Amino acid sequence: MKCEKVRNYLDENHIPYQTITHFRTYSAQQTAHSVHRHGKELAKPIIVKVNGRPIMVVVTANQKVNLTFLKKIFSTIDVELASETDIMKLFPDCECGAMPPFGKFYGMDELISEDLTKDDMIYFNAGNHTELIGMKYSDFAEIIHPRVVNFNIRL
Repeated sequence: MKCEKVRNYLDENHIPYQTITHFRTYSAQQTAHSVHRHGKELAKPIIVKVNGRPIMVVVTANQKVNLTFLKKIFSTIDVELASETDIMKLFPDCECGAMPPFGKFYGMDELISEDLTKDDMIYFNAGNHTELIGMKYSDFAEIIHPRVVNFNIRL
């Protein structure tokens, strides 16, 4: 299964990217290790529901999402992780847990970790558990226009 929305957009708009094939992995840290990348270079999308609405939160492979922090950002107590069923419905063209960090293509807003903005390149799942896409972060930001958040702040 491949997430063609992202590839088609990149190809149609002549945005350069590379595809990296790797052994099947099921965690962002395993994926980073398998392709010899530091975990801070690999984008890990996590879907949360804020007042029932899905939001994509993109962190590095070695970061976790703090729901208490997100409650403060969104000024609500209604923040929860999306279920696997929710994710499968939102990303029918991707393997569960291998969605790319392009919430815009799936009708959702997106927050991205400030840590992912510090490198020239960003790497992310290509819709399955055996391929990554690598591209310039500047190209990614121009497409997505994410809200950048410092997830390293301690509460």
